[in-house]
Amino acid sequence: MQTQETAARRVKIFDTTLRDGEQSPGCSMNLSEKLEMSHQLERLGVDVIEAGFPATSPEDFESVRAICAEVKDASVAALSRAIRSELMHTYEAICDAAEPVLHTVIATSEIHMKYKLKKTPEEVLEQAVDSVRFAKRLCSRVEFSAEDATRSDRDFLVRVYSAVIKAGATVINVPDTVGYATPKEMAALISYLREHVEGIEGVDISVHCHNDLGLAVANSLAGVAAGASQVECTVNGIGERAGNAALEEIAMGLVTRRDFYNIDCGINTRRIYRASRVLSSITGVAIPPTKPVIGSNAFSHESGIHQHGVLSNPLTYEILTPESIGVPQSRIVLGKHSGRHAFADHIADLGYELSGNALDAAFERFKELADRKKMVTDSDIEALLSAEKSGVEPCFSLDSFVVNSGTNIPATATISLNRRGEKLSGVAAGSGPIDAAFTALEQIIGSGAALDSYSIQSVTEGEDALGEVTVKLIHENRKITGRGLSTDIIEASIKAYLNGMNKIFHGPQENDAE
Repeated sequence: MQTQETAARRVKIFDTTLRDGEQSPGCSMNLSEKLEMSHQLERLGVDVIEAGFPATSPEDFESVRAICAEVKDASVAALSRAIRSELMHTYEAICDAAEPVLHTVIATSEIHMKYKLKKTPEEVLEQAVDSVRFAKRLCSRVEFSAEDATRSDRDFLVRVYSAVIKAGATVINVPDTVGYATPKEMAALISYLREHVEGIEGVDISVHCHNDLGLAVANSLAGVAAGASQVECTVNGIGERAGNAALEEIAMGLVTRRDFYNIDCGINTRRIYRASRVLSSITGVAIPPTKPVIGSNAFSHESGIHQHGVLSNPLTYEILTPESIGVPQSRIVLGKHSGRHAFADHIADLGYELSGNALDAAFERFKELADRKKMVTDSDIEALLSAEKSGVEPCFSLDSFVVNSGTNIPATATISLNRRGEKLSGVAAGSGPIDAAFTALEQIIGSGAALDSYSIQSVTEGEDALGEVTVKLIHENRKITGRGLSTDIIEASIKAYLNGMNKIFHGPQENDAE
């Protein structure tokens, strides 16, 4: 166990929400959403933002460039395979960043080399060294990842890492690509590399763990405790398959158990809740109630024994507090008679930065909400502001709707839209009120999109709670996420569908989800 007398060392946080996280099916983001998330990460205090994989598409290339132009308080990385042409293309995407990082990867495990790369170990070693040497000519900071490192031969890993460090790598990454390792194995591997890799004392050792067996955070912390100086993670733990190590769990693990790890990170923990909710709103992926640190049940106590203990002393059952991660206290904050200045001051206290037309639009939506609800809480305002960030200029807006439904009558919907000043209307029947509304919308718009999934959840409390609807639409092999918010679930559903339509007609800014 570490003692407080020993000076704490600092570990870097490398966030890959916008690259590895966005590769998760259904989590694709458009340019505006990626920029919003990059600003959240910057305010959160991450050291490195991995902005994307530029070679995958022109849209990803442009989004990486746009993020590099705006992010100033964090390094920006982009991933490339160990191919010279791809490295050059990737560097062109990040070259204008304040602190660019060129990240290259090649697999080193026997199964990957034999079946995926169809290369011998010597060929992989040669390609790894050549790619790092080439990348170093372009960029002073080069990270090298040995994909599937935890299933690779240790002595071969030592040869590869030693060679790429000699070629100029400044970070060596040790990925647990398929979430196969245990914490004990990860710690032993990091220790082995520290003892045997030539030049390792002059570079950062990074760990990148997946969550296939539910051990991503445990493996990451074990790697850090064994001497890794950088940990790669995502907000909410999103990522391919079962996801990546969750940033919020790693950060709060280090903070809460500083007595054990004696390790600091630069995360502003009071920004965790906001970043988590923004990402959930962008992707349409709900946070499970029992999710560690940020789930809605994380600070709830139903057991009588627990309630008694918490009332006597919160430390009996709470090892971290809602305030420590920035959870807003659900209290009445504003009403329908509140002015614009009071609203602006309060949302600034909540961590939102709005001005001009954006502030005017948000205030107008707040006044509409205040007319509908008996009580307006911080949670209401947070939900409203998150919904405002649709990421696109609306082509279609809702004028009015009438939906009829009952046990002995067919469900019908009459909807009126505004398309940039032009009035459009449609009437349709359906198997229920939502189906009728969506059929009427499609009749008006004629997008050809198909509904892939529909979900609704209450985002605030009470009988007049705000309901948030998320729809996933399939349009020309792209999966589009639409979101809508209202105290009326039919209105929220219509707004969600329209949000998706506006993304479709705004242009192809979202990557293919699959």
